[in-house]
Amino acid sequence: MRLIKLSFLIFFCFCLSCQTKHSECKIQKPTQYITVLGIAQDAGYPQINCEKECCMLFHKGLEDKKLVSCLGLVDLNDKKKYIFDATPDFTEQAQLLKTNNLDNGNIIDGLFLTHAHIGHYTGLMYLGFEALGANKVPVYAMPRMKDYLETNGPWSQLLTFNNIKLKTLQNDSIVVLNNDLKVTPLLVPHRDEYSETVGYIIEGQHKKALFIPDIDKWETWERNIIEEVKKVDYAFLDASFFRDGEIDRDMSKIPHPYTSETTTLFENESLETKSKIYFIHINHTNPTILDNHRLKDSIQNLGFNFAKEGMIVPL
Repeated sequence: MRLIKLSFLIFFCFCLSCQTKHSECKIQKPTQYITVLGIAQDAGYPQINCEKECCMLFHKGLEDKKLVSCLGLVDLNDKKKYIFDATPDFTEQAQLLKTNNLDNGNIIDGLFLTHAHIGHYTGLMYLGFEALGANKVPVYAMPRMKDYLETNGPWSQLLTFNNIKLKTLQNDSIVVLNNDLKVTPLLVPHRDEYSETVGYIIEGQHKKALFIPDIDKWETWERNIIEEVKKVDYAFLDASFFRDGEIDRDMSKIPHPYTSETTTLFENESLETKSKIYFIHINHTNPTILDNHRLKDSIQNLGFNFAKEGMIVPL
């Protein structure tokens, strides 16, 4: 039994080491897993018209492009694949899921949307008449999100042409994808101009993951984020900004948990709890979006992790 546990640990660590851009593990994948398809905030990295050092590093060839925050969910037993959020990089992310993970003849077997901000649903356009012309792709959405898509163009055309088929979600209500795979939306506080906002619990046969790419401050949520992290095996959490004053805007109007706030909140928790956290949805101004930075290193030295494109975690 001890040998079995050790073997699984070696495999798990190896998979997490496959974190170079668009890489995949060279050994047998688990039968159910999450793969990271993007880590950046809605506008991606580099960001449009950014002449700051953060984005100039990319233009100088010193940093890689970072795709917008997105998770893929793969079940090799059921031969199904799902994406969490339809980002502006949906074309490339769907191809990565097909090429590196599962080609089952479908562009995708289901899309789970978190909310109606540009980095999280606008990729739906690639399923439409001017692009793929898809046939009834299942799109899971909360009631306000569903209503927004139904009553506003060009999204309503996706329904008129049967490119997508909307499936209504309910807060804290389990969606059963198969006997070993379940998804549960959780309402979170955020700037809900057009729709409500949710995170997701993704539950496989053996492990659970929490995905919250966007939320206001942790203290505004009715749930305790520390307790929620302790309930799961992985927690992909909003790390849009590192600290206050990071951008030339009133940051109180775009509240997010700063990376520094989250690490402080968890500073007295065990290494086991800290190591469950994978920061994601990182703005171009947040220094931890860079492949190498002293602040990123210091956070990792505390036991926290950063999501990387191509990484795989088994469920």
